[in-house]
Amino acid sequence: MSRRSKAVGLPILNARAAAVDIGARFHVVAVPSELCAEPVQTFQAFTGDLHRMANWLSALGITTVAMESTGVYWIPVYEVLEDAGLEVIVTNAREARAVPGRKSDIKDAQWLQRLHACGLLRASFRPGREIAALRAYLRLRERHLDYAAAHIQHMQKALTFMNLHLHHVVSDVTGATGLRIVRAIIAGERDTKVLARMRDLRCKATHEVIEAALQGNYQPEHVFALQQALELYDFYQRQVEQCDRQIEQVLTRLAAQSPAPTAPLPKPRHRTKQPNAVDFDTRPLLHQITGTDLTQIHGIGPYLALRLVSECGTDLSRWPTAKHFTSWLSLSPGCKISGGKVLSSRTRRSSNPVAAHLRLAAVTVGRTDTALGAFYRRLAARLGKAKAVTATARKIAVLFYNTMRYGADYKDPGADYYEAAYRDRVVKQLQRRAANFGFRLEAIDGVS
Repeated sequence: MSRRSKAVGLPILNARAAAVDIGARFHVVAVPSELCAEPVQTFQAFTGDLHRMANWLSALGITTVAMESTGVYWIPVYEVLEDAGLEVIVTNAREARAVPGRKSDIKDAQWLQRLHACGLLRASFRPGREIAALRAYLRLRERHLDYAAAHIQHMQKALTFMNLHLHHVVSDVTGATGLRIVRAIIAGERDTKVLARMRDLRCKATHEVIEAALQGNYQPEHVFALQQALELYDFYQRQVEQCDRQIEQVLTRLAAQSPAPTAPLPKPRHRTKQPNAVDFDTRPLLHQITGTDLTQIHGIGPYLALRLVSECGTDLSRWPTAKHFTSWLSLSPGCKISGGKVLSSRTRRSSNPVAAHLRLAAVTVGRTDTALGAFYRRLAARLGKAKAVTATARKIAVLFYNTMRYGADYKDPGADYYEAAYRDRVVKQLQRRAANFGFRLEAIDGVS
């Protein structure tokens, strides 16, 4: 005799959970149906309506709110609800897809609320308010640098129109020699000898080469285009300087809130200034904020250390292990397994800016005589440069995580140590395989 089993739903873990379906002009909010007669309400995207939404949720006793990261429309909603004392999580839209069928804003909000109430949504990482402000200033600064780079190309194009090969004989048209000559051309100077005397002492090109490169066809429309490009370049350089002042103020506030580090600041490994770096020394401030010197890790310079802190914050306990951290960066191998068969271990694509910076650092450290450089070159010869870049970037990320989370000190053992360890590992593998076939390996006298 069969018994009819009673249907049991998913357990409710967050009884006071709400969800918001973010839109450009209005937002749909869903709360548990037992809390009010109208559990789904629509609020306009105006600031007054956002505060009314926060007051309504607080009056119902809502403690946590989930939303999807829809464009940038979620940011003001997040900040208003956070200021109201609510716990707000931003979830990935790929993890909250609705079941197939009819789709509407109301159903999306209800489905998101149901998932959040059952504890099935993971919160995306978002740093604290001060770190978020630092991140915003740095991202805006990089955008200004991108715009300035575009106008450098416009200057080179205008020079080409006039058949001036200045950008071919100097390493950088925006360097000391290049800008000095470009400003003189815009001011009306046409004498090649006078222009060539503006060469900086560090310039490798001779006076004769520069003088020959500046014999061109000066047309007024092309000079005007050169002037416009230079003015726009100077404008974005001023915007970058203003961003540097804001970044310095945020770092100063964060340093004032941090305890004094126990160890003194080590000497810098390199004294050369990185291109496009901020115009003040960030190492003392970062040392005060983090309690350690991140630049001692090979591949991490002062600017990269600043970018890592601005994107990840100072508290890396949000990631339980280094594997969770590298998975968040999309630097760890994929794991697609079905029926016990590995379908793919390809690293998934990501637009994470931290991963992009770490990949650039991996390329740089691959040319150094360090253990990381030896690891990169060994892997590049065996698997290719693309996989070597990802693997080396992952190693740098693990070193950064262990330093920030546990205060581990990084000491480079050197490329020779890595090669010796690699040789010992290969020899042990060969001895083990030979033993499995009943053979024994013996070293030849005089051969290392």
